[in-house]
Amino acid sequence: MEVTVSKDELYGLVKKAIREVLEEQRFEFLLKSIPSVSKEEMDDIEKLYGKPSLDKEVAYSETIDI
Repeated sequence: MEVTVSKDELYGLVKKAIREVLEEQRFEFLLKSIPSVSKEEMDDIEKLYGKPSLDKEVAYSETIDI
């Protein structure tokens, strides 16, 4: 079986794959950089500010064309 792909299509596929990997790595780094909170700390936070509401409001949104 032989598959024919133009240079532009191959470039686009590779670029998309690399972008996905970099995004995954960035997200993983972000999650690792957030400090964990103990049960006692979380209880203190909830006492001060209350429990978070289930209805979320968008604070900021931006669309970027790449």
